[in-house]
Amino acid sequence: MTETAIVAGPDPDGLGEALEGEGLTVRRIKDRVSRATLSDAGITDSQLLVLTDVDEATGVALAKDENPAVRAVFYSRESIPEFVKGQTDLAVDPELLDVSVVAEELAAD
Repeated sequence: MTETAIVAGPDPDGLGEALEGEGLTVRRIKDRVSRATLSDAGITDSQLLVLTDVDEATGVALAKDENPAVRAVFYSRESIPEFVKGQTDLAVDPELLDVSVVAEELAAD
């Protein structure tokens, strides 16, 4: 079965495309992250939630409520808020790791 990733946010570095290149099915949330947009994107069946905008940090708690096993990853140049650090599985600064490396690692896990 193909792993599914949800990418929420603008994704200027192309992590969604890199994940697709690694064989993952990528669903996107272009609007604000909410229970409804997560549900529409298939959060209950997804293995990975990637947020590219730290302003959407509350989406991690919403996603974990619906699917406690989902891995929550931030790929952003900004620091993630303290309130979400405990629920975040990984936070990566695009200045430090290229999308191809991050996608390869996320697909391998």
